[in-house]
Amino acid sequence: MKYKSLTQYLVEQQRLEKIMSAELRLLIETVARACKAIGHAVGKGALGGVLGTLDTENVQGEVQKKLDVLSNEILLDANEWGGHLAAMASEEMETIHLIPNRYPKGEYLLLFDPLDGSSNIDVNVSIGTIFSVLHAPPGASGREIEEQDFLQPGVRQVAAGYAVYGPQTMLVLTVGNGVVGFTLDRETGAWRLTHDEIRIPEQTKEFSINMSNMRHWEAPVRRYIDECLAGKEGPLGKDYNMRWIASMVADVHRILSRGGIFMYPRDHRPSGKGGKLRLMYEANPMSYIVEQAGGLAVDGEQRILDIQPTALHQRVGVILGSREEVERVHRYHLETQQN
Repeated sequence: MKYKSLTQYLVEQQRLEKIMSAELRLLIETVARACKAIGHAVGKGALGGVLGTLDTENVQGEVQKKLDVLSNEILLDANEWGGHLAAMASEEMETIHLIPNRYPKGEYLLLFDPLDGSSNIDVNVSIGTIFSVLHAPPGASGREIEEQDFLQPGVRQVAAGYAVYGPQTMLVLTVGNGVVGFTLDRETGAWRLTHDEIRIPEQTKEFSINMSNMRHWEAPVRRYIDECLAGKEGPLGKDYNMRWIASMVADVHRILSRGGIFMYPRDHRPSGKGGKLRLMYEANPMSYIVEQAGGLAVDGEQRILDIQPTALHQRVGVILGSREEVERVHRYHLETQQN
């Protein structure tokens, strides 16, 4: 069976569907090449001397892994010279990365989490890269890009995707016309379209959440999980399984493959009141992908893609996946809010 290449798919979206520009196509191809390089470094592991931590912290106050820093550098180096970008922002950097003056500048903004699930690096569990593409605001033409230009709600994304480095290296992508998945052919180095028109089942019997935080959860989340645990005899009338990988890319990839609900909710701890995941680098791109695949994503009371960002590294609660399950948790939050 002949599988369509990433380039062919993107050219068709540009030429036939007319939903993307040539510049956006080239930008996505560049990001895909960077992900291929990151996947190669991940695959070498100890043989490449890339395991372990550094004596540095990122802007989040988290100790950086060697692969965190290497992945960030790969994405910056690959994307700054192509002429498609006005600026970049990374979860690993305090502020935005401007395109050096020696390179031409484009009309897009790129945001990324260079290596999601870093805690799993040294134990050989699936990790990934997440990215999001925005238009630079019209008023930004002719001046230097500022952080404020990145603070756009997720609904304005023009593309989003992630690479997952697991038994197969895959690239999952949306350009606003559904969700597709590409598998890296390691023999030829090409991304091949292997998963067309990905759709998330509306119902599920699986939930993904860190149960060790149960004592800190808000009431709507506890209510939903209690109902899941009650099984067939409970109000939901079915037995649920729990899955938790502690890598958002891997957990969401499973949900795209067979349905489920992923929850990293706000909680009552000082560090969790606003949520734990980053809106711009994790929640927005994953929510865009999930909704393009027929699912839903909320922070509790509000659709994530409608949130107006106020800071580059803003955190948010995340509940996403199969539509009926997310709608139920959303309803529980609204009922609590009204009481």
